[in-house]
Amino acid sequence: MIEKKNRKSYEIDMCNGPLFGKILIFTLPLMLSGILQLLFNAADVIVVGRFAGNEALAAVGSTGALTNLLVNLFIGLSVGANVLVARYYGAKAQDEVSQTVHTSVMISLLGGIFLAIIGIVLARPLLLLMETPENVIEHSVLYMRIYFLGMPVMLLFNFGSAVLRAIGDTRRPLFYLIIAGGVNVCLNLWFVIGFHMGVAGVALATVLAQCVSTALILRCLLQSEGCFRLQPSKLRINWDKFRKIAAIGLPAGIQGSLFSISNVLIQSSVNSFGAIAMAGNTAGANVEGFVYTAMNSVHQTAVSFTSQNLGGRRYERINKILIECLLFVTAIGLVMGNGAVLFGEQILGLYSSDQEVITYGLQRMAVICTTYCLCGIMDVMVGSIRGLGYAVMPMIVSLMGACVFRVVWICTVFQWERTLHTLYLSYPVSWTLTALVHVICFIIVRKRLGK
Repeated sequence: MIEKKNRKSYEIDMCNGPLFGKILIFTLPLMLSGILQLLFNAADVIVVGRFAGNEALAAVGSTGALTNLLVNLFIGLSVGANVLVARYYGAKAQDEVSQTVHTSVMISLLGGIFLAIIGIVLARPLLLLMETPENVIEHSVLYMRIYFLGMPVMLLFNFGSAVLRAIGDTRRPLFYLIIAGGVNVCLNLWFVIGFHMGVAGVALATVLAQCVSTALILRCLLQSEGCFRLQPSKLRINWDKFRKIAAIGLPAGIQGSLFSISNVLIQSSVNSFGAIAMAGNTAGANVEGFVYTAMNSVHQTAVSFTSQNLGGRRYERINKILIECLLFVTAIGLVMGNGAVLFGEQILGLYSSDQEVITYGLQRMAVICTTYCLCGIMDVMVGSIRGLGYAVMPMIVSLMGACVFRVVWICTVFQWERTLHTLYLSYPVSWTLTALVHVICFIIVRKRLGK
Protein backbone atom coordinates (compact mmCIF):
# COMPACT_ATOMS: atom_id res chain seq x y z
CA MET A 1 0.00 0.00 0.00
CA ILE A 2 2.83 2.40 0.92
CA GLU A 3 4.75 1.44 -2.24
CA LYS A 4 1.69 2.13 -4.38
CA LYS A 5 1.19 5.50 -2.66
CA ASN A 6 4.83 6.44 -3.33
CA ARG A 7 4.47 5.60 -6.99
CA LYS A 8 1.30 7.66 -7.15
CA SER A 9 3.11 10.62 -5.59
CA TYR A 10 5.16 11.03 -8.77
CA GLU A 11 1.98 11.78 -10.73
CA ILE A 12 0.30 15.21 -10.92
CA ASP A 13 -3.45 15.74 -11.17
CA MET A 14 -3.54 18.28 -13.99
CA CYS A 15 -7.34 18.43 -14.25
CA ASN A 16 -8.24 19.62 -10.73
CA GLY A 17 -7.11 22.27 -8.26
CA PRO A 18 -4.96 25.43 -8.61
CA LEU A 19 -2.76 25.48 -11.70
CA PHE A 20 0.29 27.62 -10.92
CA GLY A 21 1.82 25.38 -8.23
CA LYS A 22 1.29 22.26 -10.34
CA ILE A 23 2.75 23.92 -13.44
CA LEU A 24 5.78 24.90 -11.35
CA ILE A 25 6.21 21.40 -9.85
CA PHE A 26 5.87 19.86 -13.32
CA THR A 27 8.11 22.34 -15.15
CA LEU A 28 11.10 22.66 -12.82
CA PRO A 29 12.22 18.99 -12.97
CA LEU A 30 11.55 19.06 -16.72
CA MET A 31 13.71 22.17 -17.03
CA LEU A 32 16.53 20.63 -15.01
CA SER A 33 16.26 17.42 -17.04
CA GLY A 34 16.60 19.34 -20.29
CA ILE A 35 19.55 21.31 -18.95
CA LEU A 36 21.25 18.09 -17.86
CA GLN A 37 20.75 16.60 -21.32
CA LEU A 38 22.30 19.72 -22.76
CA LEU A 39 25.18 19.36 -20.32
CA PHE A 40 26.05 16.14 -22.16
CA ASN A 41 26.85 18.27 -25.19
CA ALA A 42 28.29 21.13 -23.13
CA ALA A 43 30.70 18.74 -21.44
CA ASP A 44 31.74 17.55 -24.91
CA VAL A 45 32.25 21.12 -26.12
CA ILE A 46 34.11 22.37 -23.02
CA VAL A 47 36.44 19.37 -22.73
CA VAL A 48 37.23 19.23 -26.43
CA GLY A 49 37.66 23.03 -26.64
CA ARG A 50 40.04 23.19 -23.67
CA PHE A 51 42.04 20.02 -24.31
CA ALA A 52 41.78 19.23 -28.05
CA GLY A 53 41.90 22.68 -29.72
CA ASN A 54 39.76 25.00 -31.84
CA GLU A 55 39.48 22.63 -34.82
CA ALA A 56 38.05 19.88 -32.65
CA LEU A 57 35.69 22.41 -31.03
CA ALA A 58 34.51 23.58 -34.45
CA ALA A 59 34.02 19.93 -35.51
CA VAL A 60 31.71 19.12 -32.58
CA GLY A 61 29.67 22.27 -33.17
CA SER A 62 29.38 21.84 -36.93
CA THR A 63 27.42 18.59 -36.52
CA GLY A 64 24.71 20.05 -34.25
CA ALA A 65 22.34 21.49 -36.86
CA LEU A 66 22.75 18.44 -39.10
CA THR A 67 22.11 16.02 -36.22
CA ASN A 68 18.94 17.91 -35.29
CA LEU A 69 17.79 17.78 -38.91
CA LEU A 70 17.94 13.96 -38.90
CA VAL A 71 16.66 13.40 -35.35
CA ASN A 72 13.82 15.94 -35.07
CA LEU A 73 11.31 13.88 -37.04
CA PHE A 74 11.38 11.15 -34.37
CA ILE A 75 11.52 13.66 -31.50
CA GLY A 76 8.29 15.02 -32.99
CA LEU A 77 6.76 11.55 -32.82
CA SER A 78 7.59 11.46 -29.11
CA VAL A 79 5.53 14.67 -28.78
CA GLY A 80 2.66 12.81 -30.47
CA ALA A 81 3.05 9.95 -27.98
CA ASN A 82 3.04 12.42 -25.08
CA VAL A 83 -0.15 14.12 -26.29
CA LEU A 84 -1.97 10.83 -26.89
CA VAL A 85 -1.00 9.20 -23.58
CA ALA A 86 -1.95 12.38 -21.68
CA ARG A 87 -5.34 12.58 -23.42
CA TYR A 88 -6.18 8.93 -22.70
CA TYR A 89 -4.86 9.22 -19.15
CA GLY A 90 -7.03 12.28 -18.52
CA ALA A 91 -10.03 10.36 -19.92
CA LYS A 92 -9.12 7.30 -17.73
CA ALA A 93 -8.97 5.04 -20.81
CA GLN A 94 -6.47 2.49 -19.44
CA ASP A 95 -6.37 0.05 -22.38
CA GLU A 96 -5.77 2.92 -24.76
CA VAL A 97 -2.88 4.19 -22.60
CA SER A 98 -1.25 0.73 -22.56
CA GLN A 99 -1.50 0.30 -26.33
CA THR A 100 -0.05 3.77 -26.90
CA VAL A 101 2.88 3.13 -24.55
CA HIS A 102 3.88 -0.14 -26.24
CA THR A 103 3.48 1.33 -29.72
CA SER A 104 5.67 4.29 -28.69
CA VAL A 105 8.49 2.06 -27.45
CA MET A 106 8.46 0.09 -30.73
CA ILE A 107 8.59 3.33 -32.74
CA SER A 108 11.61 4.47 -30.73
CA LEU A 109 13.47 1.18 -31.24
CA LEU A 110 12.87 0.95 -34.98
CA GLY A 111 13.44 4.67 -35.48
CA GLY A 112 16.71 4.55 -33.54
CA ILE A 113 18.09 1.73 -35.68
CA PHE A 114 17.05 3.59 -38.86
CA LEU A 115 18.73 6.82 -37.70
CA ALA A 116 21.92 5.00 -36.71
CA ILE A 117 22.27 3.59 -40.23
CA ILE A 118 21.44 6.90 -41.93
CA GLY A 119 23.79 8.93 -39.72
CA ILE A 120 26.75 6.60 -40.20
CA VAL A 121 26.32 6.28 -43.99
CA LEU A 122 25.51 9.92 -44.80
CA ALA A 123 27.78 11.73 -42.33
CA ARG A 124 30.52 12.64 -44.80
CA PRO A 125 28.39 13.60 -47.85
CA LEU A 126 26.06 15.76 -45.73
CA LEU A 127 28.95 17.54 -43.99
CA LEU A 128 30.59 18.16 -47.37
CA LEU A 129 27.29 19.60 -48.61
CA MET A 130 27.42 22.03 -45.67
CA GLU A 131 30.87 23.22 -46.86
CA THR A 132 32.58 22.05 -43.67
CA PRO A 133 36.26 23.18 -43.93
CA GLU A 134 38.91 20.57 -44.80
CA ASN A 135 40.76 21.05 -41.52
CA VAL A 136 37.56 20.21 -39.57
CA ILE A 137 35.67 17.60 -41.60
CA GLU A 138 37.55 14.44 -40.53
CA HIS A 139 36.88 15.24 -36.86
CA SER A 140 33.23 16.07 -37.67
CA VAL A 141 32.61 12.80 -39.51
CA LEU A 142 34.15 10.72 -36.72
CA TYR A 143 32.13 12.51 -34.01
CA MET A 144 28.87 12.20 -35.93
CA ARG A 145 29.27 8.49 -36.71
CA ILE A 146 29.97 7.55 -33.09
CA TYR A 147 27.15 9.79 -31.84
CA PHE A 148 24.62 8.17 -34.19
CA LEU A 149 25.55 4.70 -32.93
CA GLY A 150 23.71 5.73 -29.76
CA MET A 151 20.47 6.73 -31.52
CA PRO A 152 18.42 3.67 -30.43
CA VAL A 153 19.06 4.36 -26.73
CA MET A 154 18.61 8.12 -27.14
CA LEU A 155 15.17 7.69 -28.73
CA LEU A 156 14.16 5.11 -26.13
CA PHE A 157 14.91 7.62 -23.40
CA ASN A 158 12.99 10.39 -25.16
CA PHE A 159 9.89 8.26 -25.71
CA GLY A 160 10.06 6.83 -22.18
CA SER A 161 10.30 10.34 -20.75
CA ALA A 162 7.34 11.42 -22.93
CA VAL A 163 5.21 8.66 -21.37
CA LEU A 164 6.14 9.70 -17.82
CA ARG A 165 5.51 13.39 -18.63
CA ALA A 166 2.04 12.49 -19.87
CA ILE A 167 1.05 11.20 -16.42
CA GLY A 168 2.68 14.16 -14.65
CA ASP A 169 5.98 12.52 -13.66
CA THR A 170 8.95 14.75 -14.48
CA ARG A 171 11.01 13.93 -11.40
CA ARG A 172 12.22 10.41 -12.10
CA PRO A 173 13.68 11.31 -15.54
CA LEU A 174 15.55 14.11 -13.73
CA PHE A 175 17.06 11.66 -11.22
CA TYR A 176 18.18 9.38 -14.05
CA LEU A 177 19.80 12.24 -15.95
CA ILE A 178 21.70 13.40 -12.86
CA ILE A 179 23.29 9.94 -12.67
CA ALA A 180 23.97 9.80 -16.42
CA GLY A 181 25.35 13.35 -16.41
CA GLY A 182 27.93 12.42 -13.79
CA VAL A 183 28.92 9.39 -15.86
CA ASN A 184 29.25 11.58 -18.97
CA VAL A 185 31.53 14.15 -17.36
CA CYS A 186 33.80 11.50 -15.81
CA LEU A 187 34.10 9.57 -19.09
CA ASN A 188 34.76 12.79 -21.03
CA LEU A 189 37.72 13.65 -18.84
CA TRP A 190 38.98 10.07 -18.83
CA PHE A 191 38.80 9.54 -22.60
CA VAL A 192 40.04 12.98 -23.71
CA ILE A 193 42.67 13.83 -21.06
CA GLY A 194 43.68 10.31 -20.05
CA PHE A 195 43.56 8.53 -23.44
CA HIS A 196 43.84 11.58 -25.78
CA MET A 197 40.89 10.37 -27.86
CA GLY A 198 39.73 13.86 -28.90
CA VAL A 199 36.30 14.07 -30.55
CA ALA A 200 35.97 10.28 -30.51
CA GLY A 201 36.29 10.32 -26.72
CA VAL A 202 33.55 12.90 -26.14
CA ALA A 203 31.19 11.17 -28.58
CA LEU A 204 31.75 7.77 -26.93
CA ALA A 205 31.24 9.28 -23.45
CA THR A 206 27.90 10.75 -24.54
CA VAL A 207 26.68 7.44 -25.98
CA LEU A 208 27.63 5.46 -22.88
CA ALA A 209 25.97 8.02 -20.58
CA GLN A 210 22.80 7.80 -22.67
CA CYS A 211 22.86 4.01 -22.20
CA VAL A 212 22.81 4.55 -18.44
CA SER A 213 19.83 6.97 -18.46
CA THR A 214 17.89 4.73 -20.88
CA ALA A 215 18.47 1.61 -18.76
CA LEU A 216 17.10 3.45 -15.72
CA ILE A 217 13.96 4.71 -17.48
CA LEU A 218 13.24 1.27 -18.94
CA ARG A 219 13.59 -0.21 -15.45
CA CYS A 220 11.08 2.38 -14.20
CA LEU A 221 8.51 1.55 -16.89
CA LEU A 222 8.98 -2.21 -16.44
CA GLN A 223 8.42 -1.99 -12.66
CA SER A 224 5.57 0.53 -12.73
CA GLU A 225 2.02 -0.37 -11.79
CA GLY A 226 -1.03 0.62 -13.76
CA CYS A 227 -1.87 1.23 -17.38
CA PHE A 228 1.49 2.74 -18.42
CA ARG A 229 3.55 -0.28 -17.32
CA LEU A 230 5.86 -1.64 -20.02
CA GLN A 231 5.40 -5.38 -20.65
CA PRO A 232 7.78 -6.92 -23.24
CA SER A 233 5.15 -9.48 -24.31
CA LYS A 234 2.90 -6.61 -25.45
CA LEU A 235 5.54 -4.84 -27.53
CA ARG A 236 3.99 -4.35 -30.95
CA ILE A 237 2.78 -1.52 -33.12
CA ASN A 238 -0.94 -0.86 -32.79
CA TRP A 239 -1.62 0.76 -36.16
CA ASP A 240 -4.59 2.78 -34.94
CA LYS A 241 -2.41 4.31 -32.19
CA PHE A 242 0.50 4.72 -34.61
CA ARG A 243 -1.71 6.73 -36.99
CA LYS A 244 -2.87 8.95 -34.13
CA ILE A 245 0.68 9.46 -32.85
CA ALA A 246 1.83 10.24 -36.39
CA ALA A 247 -1.08 12.64 -36.99
CA ILE A 248 0.16 14.78 -34.09
CA GLY A 249 3.86 13.93 -34.06
CA LEU A 250 4.79 13.95 -37.75
CA PRO A 251 3.85 17.61 -38.29
CA ALA A 252 5.78 18.46 -35.11
CA GLY A 253 8.75 16.43 -36.35
CA ILE A 254 8.60 17.92 -39.83
CA GLN A 255 8.46 21.36 -38.25
CA GLY A 256 11.56 20.59 -36.17
CA SER A 257 13.39 19.20 -39.20
CA LEU A 258 12.47 22.21 -41.32
CA PHE A 259 13.68 24.50 -38.54
CA SER A 260 16.91 22.52 -38.69
CA ILE A 261 17.17 23.05 -42.46
CA SER A 262 17.16 26.80 -41.91
CA ASN A 263 19.72 26.32 -39.12
CA VAL A 264 21.86 24.17 -41.45
CA LEU A 265 21.80 27.03 -43.97
CA ILE A 266 22.76 29.47 -41.22
CA GLN A 267 25.55 27.11 -40.07
CA SER A 268 26.77 26.90 -43.67
CA SER A 269 26.83 30.70 -43.82
CA VAL A 270 28.80 30.81 -40.54
CA ASN A 271 31.23 28.23 -41.97
CA SER A 272 32.15 30.73 -44.71
CA PHE A 273 33.72 32.98 -42.02
CA GLY A 274 36.31 30.30 -41.08
CA ALA A 275 37.13 27.90 -38.23
CA ILE A 276 37.52 30.60 -35.51
CA ALA A 277 34.08 32.04 -36.27
CA MET A 278 32.68 28.48 -36.28
CA ALA A 279 34.23 27.81 -32.87
CA GLY A 280 32.81 31.06 -31.43
CA ASN A 281 29.40 30.33 -32.94
CA THR A 282 29.51 26.83 -31.44
CA ALA A 283 30.29 28.14 -27.96
CA GLY A 284 27.65 30.89 -28.15
CA ALA A 285 24.99 28.52 -29.45
CA ASN A 286 25.80 26.08 -26.68
CA VAL A 287 25.24 28.73 -24.00
CA GLU A 288 21.97 29.77 -25.69
CA GLY A 289 20.91 26.14 -25.61
CA PHE A 290 20.54 26.30 -21.83
CA VAL A 291 18.13 29.23 -22.12
CA TYR A 292 16.18 27.53 -24.91
CA THR A 293 15.94 24.25 -23.00
CA ALA A 294 14.59 26.03 -19.92
CA MET A 295 11.94 27.76 -22.04
CA ASN A 296 11.14 24.60 -23.98
CA SER A 297 10.22 22.85 -20.72
CA VAL A 298 7.31 25.30 -20.45
CA HIS A 299 6.29 24.38 -24.00
CA GLN A 300 6.17 20.71 -22.95
CA THR A 301 4.19 21.68 -19.85
CA ALA A 302 1.63 23.45 -22.04
CA VAL A 303 1.32 20.34 -24.23
CA SER A 304 0.79 17.92 -21.32
CA PHE A 305 -1.56 20.10 -19.25
CA THR A 306 -3.67 21.09 -22.26
CA SER A 307 -3.90 17.47 -23.49
CA GLN A 308 -4.98 16.05 -20.12
CA ASN A 309 -7.60 18.77 -19.59
CA LEU A 310 -8.89 18.22 -23.11
CA GLY A 311 -9.20 14.47 -22.38
CA GLY A 312 -10.88 15.20 -19.03
CA ARG A 313 -13.21 17.76 -20.71
CA ARG A 314 -12.02 20.54 -18.37
CA TYR A 315 -12.13 23.13 -21.14
CA GLU A 316 -12.44 26.09 -18.78
CA ARG A 317 -8.84 25.51 -17.58
CA ILE A 318 -7.22 25.68 -21.03
CA ASN A 319 -7.01 29.49 -21.29
CA LYS A 320 -5.58 29.70 -17.75
CA ILE A 321 -2.92 27.13 -18.64
CA LEU A 322 -1.84 29.19 -21.66
CA ILE A 323 -1.69 32.51 -19.77
CA GLU A 324 0.33 31.09 -16.85
CA CYS A 325 2.73 29.30 -19.20
CA LEU A 326 3.24 32.50 -21.25
CA LEU A 327 4.07 34.51 -18.13
CA PHE A 328 6.42 31.78 -16.92
CA VAL A 329 8.30 31.41 -20.21
CA THR A 330 8.67 35.19 -20.67
CA ALA A 331 10.24 35.52 -17.21
CA ILE A 332 12.64 32.64 -17.89
CA GLY A 333 13.67 34.04 -21.27
CA LEU A 334 14.31 37.56 -19.99
CA VAL A 335 16.21 36.55 -16.85
CA MET A 336 18.31 33.71 -18.29
CA GLY A 337 18.88 35.28 -21.72
CA ASN A 338 20.08 38.64 -20.45
CA GLY A 339 21.98 36.97 -17.61
CA ALA A 340 23.89 34.88 -20.17
CA VAL A 341 24.88 38.06 -22.03
CA LEU A 342 25.85 39.87 -18.82
CA PHE A 343 28.26 37.07 -17.81
CA GLY A 344 28.99 36.04 -21.41
CA GLU A 345 32.74 36.59 -21.42
CA GLN A 346 33.28 34.51 -18.28
CA ILE A 347 30.94 31.73 -19.48
CA LEU A 348 32.48 31.56 -22.96
CA GLY A 349 35.90 31.46 -21.32
CA LEU A 350 34.99 27.96 -20.12
CA TYR A 351 34.75 26.83 -23.74
CA SER A 352 37.91 28.43 -25.10
CA SER A 353 40.80 30.57 -23.90
CA ASP A 354 41.10 32.17 -27.36
CA GLN A 355 39.86 35.78 -27.10
CA GLU A 356 38.85 35.83 -30.78
CA VAL A 357 36.61 32.78 -30.24
CA ILE A 358 35.01 34.50 -27.21
CA THR A 359 34.39 37.68 -29.24
CA TYR A 360 32.58 35.74 -31.97
CA GLY A 361 30.50 33.95 -29.34
CA LEU A 362 29.51 37.24 -27.69
CA GLN A 363 28.50 38.66 -31.06
CA ARG A 364 25.97 35.86 -31.51
CA MET A 365 24.65 36.00 -27.92
CA ALA A 366 24.16 39.79 -27.98
CA VAL A 367 21.54 39.39 -30.72
CA ILE A 368 19.88 36.09 -29.83
CA CYS A 369 19.97 35.78 -26.03
CA THR A 370 18.58 39.26 -25.38
CA THR A 371 15.48 38.49 -27.50
CA TYR A 372 15.12 34.79 -26.66
CA CYS A 373 11.86 35.26 -24.73
CA LEU A 374 10.18 35.78 -28.14
CA CYS A 375 11.15 32.22 -29.09
CA GLY A 376 9.70 30.95 -25.80
CA ILE A 377 6.39 32.74 -26.39
CA MET A 378 6.23 31.25 -29.89
CA ASP A 379 6.87 27.72 -28.59
CA VAL A 380 4.26 27.93 -25.80
CA MET A 381 1.64 29.02 -28.35
CA VAL A 382 2.59 25.98 -30.47
CA GLY A 383 2.40 23.70 -27.41
CA SER A 384 -1.12 24.84 -26.52
CA ILE A 385 -2.36 24.39 -30.09
CA ARG A 386 -0.79 20.90 -30.29
CA GLY A 387 -2.29 19.99 -26.92
CA LEU A 388 -5.71 20.77 -28.39
CA GLY A 389 -5.02 18.21 -31.11
CA TYR A 390 -4.07 20.56 -33.95
CA ALA A 391 -0.71 19.59 -35.43
CA VAL A 392 -0.71 20.67 -39.09
CA MET A 393 -1.69 24.29 -38.41
CA PRO A 394 1.32 25.18 -36.18
CA MET A 395 3.61 23.27 -38.56
CA ILE A 396 2.53 25.38 -41.55
CA VAL A 397 2.73 28.64 -39.60
CA SER A 398 6.19 27.79 -38.24
CA LEU A 399 7.35 26.65 -41.68
CA MET A 400 6.35 29.95 -43.28
CA GLY A 401 7.16 32.27 -40.38
CA ALA A 402 10.52 30.88 -39.33
CA CYS A 403 11.96 28.48 -41.91
CA VAL A 404 10.96 30.06 -45.23
CA PHE A 405 11.49 33.55 -43.81
CA ARG A 406 15.05 32.69 -42.70
CA VAL A 407 15.90 31.18 -46.08
CA VAL A 408 14.60 34.33 -47.80
CA TRP A 409 16.59 36.45 -45.31
CA ILE A 410 19.82 34.55 -46.10
CA CYS A 411 19.21 34.91 -49.85
CA THR A 412 18.38 38.64 -49.68
CA VAL A 413 19.25 40.69 -46.58
CA PHE A 414 22.37 38.64 -45.74
CA GLN A 415 23.61 38.89 -49.33
CA TRP A 416 23.29 42.70 -49.19
CA GLU A 417 25.28 42.86 -45.96
CA ARG A 418 27.34 39.74 -45.36
CA THR A 419 28.02 40.07 -41.63
CA LEU A 420 27.35 37.70 -38.77
CA HIS A 421 25.21 40.36 -37.07
CA THR A 422 22.89 40.50 -40.11
CA LEU A 423 22.74 36.71 -40.20
CA TYR A 424 21.79 36.43 -36.51
CA LEU A 425 19.07 39.10 -36.82
CA SER A 426 16.98 36.60 -38.80
CA TYR A 427 16.18 34.81 -35.53
CA PRO A 428 14.35 37.49 -33.48
CA VAL A 429 12.53 38.87 -36.52
CA SER A 430 11.20 35.40 -37.45
CA TRP A 431 10.19 34.61 -33.83
CA THR A 432 8.13 37.81 -33.60
CA LEU A 433 6.25 37.24 -36.86
CA THR A 434 5.56 33.57 -36.12
CA ALA A 435 4.38 34.17 -32.54
CA LEU A 436 1.84 36.78 -33.69
CA VAL A 437 0.30 34.38 -36.21
CA HIS A 438 0.19 31.57 -33.61
CA VAL A 439 -1.81 33.83 -31.26
CA ILE A 440 -4.42 34.29 -34.00
CA CYS A 441 -4.48 30.52 -34.65
CA PHE A 442 -5.02 29.73 -30.95
CA ILE A 443 -7.96 32.15 -30.77
CA ILE A 444 -9.56 30.40 -33.76
CA VAL A 445 -9.14 26.80 -32.51
CA ARG A 446 -10.14 27.71 -28.96
CA LYS A 447 -13.42 29.17 -30.20
CA ARG A 448 -14.14 25.91 -32.04
CA LEU A 449 -13.81 24.00 -28.75
CA GLY A 450 -16.38 26.21 -26.98
CA LYS A 451 -16.84 26.55 -23.24
